[in-house]
Order: sequence, then C-alpha cells, then structure tokens
Amino acid sequence: MLRRLGWLIGLSQRSRQAKKTLDAKPYVARVKPVLMIDTVQEIAIYIHRFHNLDLFQQGWYQLKITMRWEDNDNKSSGIPSRVVQYEAPDSSSGDSYGVWRIDDKDNSFLTQAFRIKYARQDVRLCTMITFTLPLEKYQGSATCAVILKFELLYSPSMENVLAKPLDASPAAVHEFRIPPKALTGFHSYCPVHFDALHSVLVDVSVHISVLKSAAYRRPAIQSSDASNGEKVTGGSVQASNKELGQMASADKKLVSFVKALLRARDIMLEEMQRLSKAAGQAIDLTEFISTMNDVLLFDSAPTGKSVEDEGSGQGKEQVSLEKLNGCDLQSDGWLCSLTKDHLSRLFNLLGGQLQYLWSAFLSYHRDNNTRVMEYLHDIWTKDRRAEWSIWMVYSKVEMPHHFINSGMDESSQHGVHKRVPSLLKSNDPAQVAATRAELHRRSIAQMRINNRSIQDMHIFGDPMRVPIVIIERVWNAPRRTFSDNSYLRHVDMIDSSLHYDDEIRRKKSGSNPTQIGRELKVVIFVHGFQGHHLDLRLIRNQWLLIDPTIEFLMSEANEEKTHGDFREMGQRLAHEVVSFLRRKTDKYARYGRLKNIKLSFVGHSIGNIIIRTAIADTSMEPYRKFLHTYLSLSGPHLGYLYSPNSLFNSGLWILKKLKNTQCIHQLTLTDDPDLRNTFFYKLCKQKTLENFKSIILLSSPQDGYVPYHSARIESCQQASFDNSKRGIAFLEMLNNCMDQIRAPSHERSSQQQQRVFMRCDVNFDTTTYGRNLNSFIGRAAHIEFLESDLFARFIMWSFQDIFR
Repeated sequence: MLRRLGWLIGLSQRSRQAKKTLDAKPYVARVKPVLMIDTVQEIAIYIHRFHNLDLFQQGWYQLKITMRWEDNDNKSSGIPSRVVQYEAPDSSSGDSYGVWRIDDKDNSFLTQAFRIKYARQDVRLCTMITFTLPLEKYQGSATCAVILKFELLYSPSMENVLAKPLDASPAAVHEFRIPPKALTGFHSYCPVHFDALHSVLVDVSVHISVLKSAAYRRPAIQSSDASNGEKVTGGSVQASNKELGQMASADKKLVSFVKALLRARDIMLEEMQRLSKAAGQAIDLTEFISTMNDVLLFDSAPTGKSVEDEGSGQGKEQVSLEKLNGCDLQSDGWLCSLTKDHLSRLFNLLGGQLQYLWSAFLSYHRDNNTRVMEYLHDIWTKDRRAEWSIWMVYSKVEMPHHFINSGMDESSQHGVHKRVPSLLKSNDPAQVAATRAELHRRSIAQMRINNRSIQDMHIFGDPMRVPIVIIERVWNAPRRTFSDNSYLRHVDMIDSSLHYDDEIRRKKSGSNPTQIGRELKVVIFVHGFQGHHLDLRLIRNQWLLIDPTIEFLMSEANEEKTHGDFREMGQRLAHEVVSFLRRKTDKYARYGRLKNIKLSFVGHSIGNIIIRTAIADTSMEPYRKFLHTYLSLSGPHLGYLYSPNSLFNSGLWILKKLKNTQCIHQLTLTDDPDLRNTFFYKLCKQKTLENFKSIILLSSPQDGYVPYHSARIESCQQASFDNSKRGIAFLEMLNNCMDQIRAPSHERSSQQQQRVFMRCDVNFDTTTYGRNLNSFIGRAAHIEFLESDLFARFIMWSFQDIFR
C-alpha cells in the first residue's frame, strides 16, 4: 500500500514538472510550403488539314479529340491546356463557321465546323492542341499507354448557319494507341482515315514530352525539434522511424522522377536537332547546350559549405549535369547517393530546362509547321514497310521457263510449297497457302507487339483479324531447257524491293534535264460481273494517298452490261479510255509540253478480262507503249477450264442454260467446240500484258468464285496430269501469258528494264463471315477485295514506287 502511494506521488510530481516545461516553452508547429515533386504528360496534337477523299454526304463536319489512359476506363482523361490557331479560318466563303471550343464535361476539343461540298476538297485547320495528363501514379514516366480518339461529327444541313450551335452527331471514330515507350518523347505523323464509308485524310502530327508539374502541395506541418537534450519517448522513436522510412521511399521516388526528366530532356534535344536539320531552319540552342552541362546545381552556403556539410569540415559540394549525363540511367547508384535536397534542386533544374525546350519547340513548329509535317510524313511512309511486315510474308521465286505436261503439278515447284513445313500433307496449292497463312496468324497471336510507333487501332486493335498477305516476287532466270524446274531462293523480299526503289530514285535523279514537260499519270478502274463503277473506290483512295497527282477513271461503260460478249465489253472500255485520255492530253497540252504518259489499270474479277480485251482493241494501239502498272484483284485470267468449286460450277451451268449468258460461255471455254478457237485461247495469244512495267496479281485461297490458279496465272494439278487436248490447250494458254510476262518491257528510250511481277495471296479472317451461303460458296472472300482496304494498304505502301 505504501509502495503504491509513493508511485502516485511520483507521477503527480512528474506531471507538474511537465506542465512547467510546457508553460516555459510552448509547442510551435512549423509550416513550410513544399514544391510538389511531380511530372505531367504533355501531348500536342497538330491538325494540319482535312482532305475529303470520298465522303458520300455533303454537309457540315467537325472533328472532336479526346485523350485518356488505357487502363482506367475513361476515369482520368487528358485536359486541353493550350490551343494555338496558326491561321485564321476563311469564313468569307461561308464554308466554315464558329471557332474551336473545349467541352469541360468530357475534356474534349472540337474544331470549328466546316462544310464539305465536293470530293478531294481541302480544309486547312492549322491548329495545335496540347493535352496534359497527370503522372501521379507512374512516378515520373508512364507505364501505361494513352488512347487518342478522333470523332467525325456530321450535320446534314447544307444551309449557311449563323450563330446557332451546330447540331452534329458522331459519324465515325478512329482511335490510336500511344505506347509507353513513346511517352517519354516522340514526334510522329499520324494520318486519320476513319472508315470505308467516311474516306477522308486528316493530316495530324503528334508531339510528346514529359514536363515538371507546376502545382504545389498543401503546406506540410512539422513538429518542433526536441531541444535542451530532452530524451525521446518510445512513441517518438516509432514516429521518427516511420518518418525515416517515408523519407527513404520519397528519395527513391524522387530518383525516378529525375531520371524521367533527364531522359525526356535528352530525347527532346535530339529530336529538335533532327527536325531543325530536316526542315532546313535551325533552332538556335547553342548557348543552351554549352551552358547546360556546366551549370552548378547547388549554390554553396554563405560560409562556403553546403547545407548538408555545414559543420562537418568537408568543404563545399558541387554537382554538375556533366556528371549526371555520364551516369547509367539503368542503375540508381549515383543518384541515390545524393541527398533529398540535392535531388529536389536537380529535379527543378531539369524541369526548367525541359520547359524551355518544349516552349522553344512549340514556337519553332508554329513558324515551320509545313516543313515539319512533310518531314514526319516521309519518315512515316518509310516505316510502314517495317511495321506492317508483321502481317506480310515475303519470298522470291524464279520464273519457270516453260510449263509442260510432266505429270507433276507446278505447285510442287511453287515456292510456297517448298517453304511449308512437312506437317502440311495437302498437295492442293490453295489449301497449302491457306494453311500457311493460318500458321502465320497463330504466330502473331503469340507475338508481343512492343514497338515505339503510334499504333492505328484499326490494325492493332485486334491483330488476329488483319488479313495475312503472302507476297511472292517472281523474277526471270536465264533461259534454260524445258526440263528444268523452278526453284526457290531464300532471298529477303524487303531487300530486293528496296533495291528496286533505289534504282527508280537513281533514274529519276539522273533524268535528262532537257526533257522538260509534264507527266500525265492515269489509272483506270474496272468493276467485275454485275458491278458498280465505284466498287474499287477503296483501292483508288489508297492510290490517291500515295500519289495525289494521278488522274483516275472509274469506268462506267459496262455498268449493267456485263452479261454479253467480252469483245463488246472490251471495245466499250477501249473507247471510254481513249476518249478520257484525249481530254486529259488536250488539257495538259494547254498548260505546257506533255513529256510522258503512264497508263495503269486496276480490275476486279472479270473486269480484268475486259481490261485485257480493251488493250487488244485496235483503238488502244497508240497508247500501249504507255502502259505502266497492272493490278489484278482475283481475275480469272485462264478462265474456268479447271474449276474445283462444284457448287459454283453448277451456278455457271444454270446461267449458261437458262439465261444463255455469253460471257459465261467464254469463261468456261464452251463458246466454240474447238478450244483453240475460243475467246480465251485467242486472248492469251494477244500481247495484252507485255507492255506493262509492273504486274501484280492478287488472289485468295478462300475465294471460291475464281479458280486459284487462274487468278495467279499458273498451272494446276488437273492440267499437269491431263494429257488430253484440253490439258494441252490450257498449258498453251498459260505459256502464252507467261511468255508476255517473261519478255523484257521496253521504255520509250528502248532500254530494257526488268519487269516487276508479283503474286500476292490475301488471306482474310474468315471468322468474321459467319456461317452463311456467301462464305460457303466462297463469295465472301471474293467481295472482301472490295470492302476491305487493309491488304491494299500493306501492298501499295510497301511498294510505293510501283504506284507512282
């Protein structure tokens, strides 16, 4: 009891002593504003122009742009923080109204409204929008992609609108994915095409950097220091340890922020120097670069000692960016040795440098936006071949000198067959090609696409749904005996095509300067059976994107007239083409001397037979020497003499018997009892392919409407084992066609040039077709050539010089 009483008295005394201490020295809370150590993502979108390729509906249009992180379901979107209008919109014509605006509800940017009245109309927008995205949870540099979304808004009103708001609704959407690798710093051209029903081109460039956040934290409250040598209680020790742990974590986080800014600064400097050199207008950063590495990061204390070393006797500590630039960014060793105060100052200095560079770039871009856009467009064009090679398989095959009845199918000599793994037991070339494409599609499913380029979600959104294109470059070998077989050389197709591109550029650069004049480039598009003149508009649009200077004709001469004789259809097309060429040559002659004509043809299905018939017409004789490129989309060049699709053959038989369709008789070589007197046999003997400089044959093993071998102009199993008159006549037709392709093409200068001859297998994603009659009989793939333009992008942009 006495012991307990003594304990209570001691407690009371200690309480009174503590009270006196507090009365003598009251507790003081120190309030210190702390600069926020954080970074933000800056993404600038420059919209140069809106070009109408093929908008079917006139009216008012508007572009809406939003931005969000990929992993947060629209919860954190980019905020438009800066808008610069480079040029004032032309409102005098009444084709634009209003100004751009920002919608705070969804943090979207909307351009001014503009009216579209005709095809190939240009609308200059010339607007730079900068979006800011927080990087709070990524600790300096993003580990998540950004989704950039473009919406095309449409209002059908064609009347001039005044101050009332535009009642527009979404018509099409195009999304892009900016991968994390590009978010540290990147400059790229980014074309927006929308979809097949809204074929436009919006010239856009994207410019990315990481900047220091300009925000401040709320004032932090710190407890007063323990003074006069007072002992720290156990609770204070725990609090102190916790604070030390937080400081260590904060230092590590700060290191990652410094690394992010340093990397972004170096990328920004490199990109600015590259862009200024390409644009031919230098950015004066000499003084900035010369002083960048010599700036002392930390000022010394007035006593000549640093803050941390004050009283330690170690003297003044100075750290320069030159030392920082030499460190390994993959290891945090050197940065972690710095104190938190040093890291904070380093962070602020790098942030200031980045802000200076970013502002200098935006100012430079405003003065040189067209040159920068052109340069980035050229880089984008060159990179397409490498990016799209994911879905393309290249090979190079020697052209056989002659096809004979050897009892062996040419497919056994075919490059595709030799490269197929042994697990493929089928001898059917179409089945071999389809299986090979499916194996490649499965390999894509296991592929991790982790590039730095901006990804078009029309393609990268679901890579398994993209067509697989197998490109076979066929080249002429020295003349050999008839018994020799074709063989495959494992040559990289990309290298050979690059060699071809280089040769074309060399010839252009070395052209005779005395040949001054304009060049007329004409492309004729011919539809197929019961087709429409706009069937090939997607191919036309891709060609226009590659070469906007072409003059094109969407043939209407045989629209609703494809049931008759091919000779009549070819004659109608020939007269239509000659009339078109005369109008264009007269127009060009009025503006100067016409130097040359390049005449190209694109045909779908039996449109290819109409094209070849038209070329054989006498009215086309003066223009045959100008033939340049021939692009065949699933054309039955050898007819239906050997057609494996029994269901489709039944349909052909019905058309012949019930409707007496003349072109079907000619396709099946039943228009004359003697095969050598049939239309197709005689067509193959005429020189309809010999004058083309480039021939590209597109086929699909999924196409049941056109025999696979006929679209590719090659032999088949049935013909190889058929020693009857039918088989012999077929091989004679085949050899006549191949002799034309094998013959050297002739330029106007009479110099021989190696012809470009390619076979391209397009394998579509059949899972999108569903189970219906079209997919069962093979019509779905036949029509897909007209409704999908991805395969055309791959082929035409990978071999651009062929289409220029």
